[in-house]
Amino acid sequence: MTTLACTPDVSLNNDNFKPTRTELLKVVFAGTPEFAAVSLEALIKQQQALNISIVAVYSQPDRKAGRGQKLAASAVKQVALAHDIAVEQPETFKKSSVEGVIARQTLQDYQPDVMIVAAYGLILPIGVLNTPTYGCLNIHASLLPRWRGAAPIHRALLAGDSETGVTIMQMNKGLDTGDMLYKVSASIESDDTAASLHDKMAELGATAIITVLQDLPHYQAQAIVQDDSQANYAEKLVKTEGEIDWTQSATVIERQIRGLTPWPGAYTFLAGQRVKILASLPVNASQQTNQPAGTVISVGRKAILVACGHNDNINIDANTPQASTLAITQLQFAGSKPVSAEQICHGNQLNDGDQFSKEIK
Repeated sequence: MTTLACTPDVSLNNDNFKPTRTELLKVVFAGTPEFAAVSLEALIKQQQALNISIVAVYSQPDRKAGRGQKLAASAVKQVALAHDIAVEQPETFKKSSVEGVIARQTLQDYQPDVMIVAAYGLILPIGVLNTPTYGCLNIHASLLPRWRGAAPIHRALLAGDSETGVTIMQMNKGLDTGDMLYKVSASIESDDTAASLHDKMAELGATAIITVLQDLPHYQAQAIVQDDSQANYAEKLVKTEGEIDWTQSATVIERQIRGLTPWPGAYTFLAGQRVKILASLPVNASQQTNQPAGTVISVGRKAILVACGHNDNINIDANTPQASTLAITQLQFAGSKPVSAEQICHGNQLNDGDQFSKEIK
């Protein structure tokens, strides 16, 4: 058994690499959002070099989006159509339904050698997983088994992880529990948000799946079983997670702001009005205060300093300041555009001594 690689061994711009196999590999790709579309684009560009043929693309049915609530094609579907690749959009693969039976038969008719899955959003029963010759491979945005589930990028940020990455996994009937074929890691920088980390992981995922497809039988033969004891469940985000509890430490709140950008976004309330907190500086552990949590300590041109709860690693001493502080650099008042700390400093929407709080219900 080999050690899983920690860096990709092929560039997306390298047209000179050659796969080890000689037979054409028929690929079905299944994905929905932009994260998956990046990998699909990369695979399309490398079809000849990889000796693969993308015979069909599966994506979630068109959904209503935007203010007009018009049906919109997913990012993956748009890429497929732009390259004249057949698109399938079944609602289900369950054999208990007529549509599910038809969907399974349609997949079989494509006679896929392998199915590449990335943020598809539809449950694949074991019968579907076993349809392709080499099964189904998942591009998962976490160093498994660290974060299994729907929101691994966000949960890594919220937990304060120093690194994350992408795992190419052989799918089985469990939730992200399959054997690991290939892993590639990346550092989480202090200014990374869920948006920036998403883009990094999307590119990393594209590179990783290309690496695996160069010699799929080899990577499958060297697959490593996950250690379930190290797994955490990355629950799907909900809007209410964005509300800031100022009694939490500044470190926790700063992670919340970055981990929930752009959605659902971190927010608080000022005199009953919702205020979005868009960005803040890294926490300065030396800046402490005795002010109550949520108090605006100072409105400065570079940042708005707000009192938070104490950090867990601080020894509580009644004679010294205990509360941590957060330096906010950008926020947005209800019905207004985002504004910087300097813009707020020159206005009168926020003043020293104002109190941020949770929603009053």
